[in-house]
Amino acid sequence: MASYLDMITVLMCLFIVLFAMSTVDQKKFEQLRDSLATGFGQEQSEEADTAGLVLPPELRAEDAGHAANMDADLLAAQAEVSDLEQLRARLEGALDARGLAGTAEFTIDDRGLTVGLIGAETFFATNSTELSGKAIAVLDALSPDLRGVPNEMSIEGHADQRQSSAPFPTNWELSSGRATQVLRHLVEVGGLPGPHIQAVGFGSERPIAEGTDDAALARNRRVDIVVLSDADEEVRALIPDLVGTAPHT
Repeated sequence: MASYLDMITVLMCLFIVLFAMSTVDQKKFEQLRDSLATGFGQEQSEEADTAGLVLPPELRAEDAGHAANMDADLLAAQAEVSDLEQLRARLEGALDARGLAGTAEFTIDDRGLTVGLIGAETFFATNSTELSGKAIAVLDALSPDLRGVPNEMSIEGHADQRQSSAPFPTNWELSSGRATQVLRHLVEVGGLPGPHIQAVGFGSERPIAEGTDDAALARNRRVDIVVLSDADEEVRALIPDLVGTAPHT
C-alpha cells in the first residue's frame, strides 16, 4: 500500500509539472520552479543554468572558476605560440641571411619549437657522426638566437630503418652520436648553456615518413633541435589548435 501511494504521489507531481510546463504563464512557471527548488532544500534564486535548473551558489562559483581557468590557459597558450613563432622567425631570418634557406624545417606543437635538420647526408658523411661543412654553417647561424632562449633544449638524433654498419653496431649508437655532435658544437662553439641542453638518440623508432624510397629514408635520417615549451601541461595541450600543422621550411 505504501509503495502504491508513493507511485500515485509521483504521478501527481509529474502531471502537475507537465501542466505547468504547458502553460505559457511565465510567472506561474517561475513560482513552480522556486517551489520545487525549495522542496528539494534549495534557496530561491534568480540564477539558473541553461536547462532552467536552479544552481546553488557553490556550484555557480565552481563553474565561474573553471571558465576563468580555461580563459587563462587559452591566453597563456596564445602567448606561448606567439613567443615560439617569433623565435622561429628569427631563426629563419638567420638562415636566410647566410644563404641557408630551406636547410631546416620548423614545427610548433605541444612540445615547443622543433628545428629539423632533415637528410643526414646534408649534415653528416654516410655512416658517420662527423659534422659536414654545411652542418657547421647551419648551427653557427642558429646559435646566436638559441643562446638567448631560457628554455630547456633537447637534441634528438634519428636514423632510417636500414641496418647500420661498422663502427656502429646499431642505429642507436649512430643516432646518439650524431645528436651528441650537434650538442657539442652548439655548446662548445655556439655558447649555449650546458645545463639547459641534452642529447637523445631514438634510432629508427620514430620515423616521420613511411616507405623505403630514397625520399622517405632521407626524411627519417635527421637531427631535431627541440626548444621545449616551459608552459603548464594544460596550456601546452592547447598549442596545436592555435598553429598550423604544416612545417615551415
